[in-house]
Amino acid sequence: MLRVMVVDDALYMRVTYRNMLEGSEAEIVAEAENGEQAVAMYEEAKPDVVLLDLTMPGMSGQEALRQIMQLDPSAKVVVVSAMGQETFIRECLQLGAKSFMIKPFKEKALLNVLGL
Repeated sequence: MLRVMVVDDALYMRVTYRNMLEGSEAEIVAEAENGEQAVAMYEEAKPDVVLLDLTMPGMSGQEALRQIMQLDPSAKVVVVSAMGQETFIRECLQLGAKSFMIKPFKEKALLNVLGL
């Protein structure tokens, strides 16, 4: 079972992830609504993969990605954002993200990026 942490400030997106992953070989082990919560919860939750929104109030997804990678250089983080500009994608991949998904996306795309 793939352990997933979902980080998104929008409750409807966290519910959408939950619905998309229901019945798959993944379980959501933690949810955070901002970057600060994500970093604080990461070590305790020990997820196999983090689905991380880029644009959130307070700590941005980019900063959360930077801090999670400092905590665990082998972390598997998939950045998810409506902002698909090449500069954002490149920066996140350079910071250590394993993949970048552009919202909106279909359930099949999410399952594929998670290897399910």
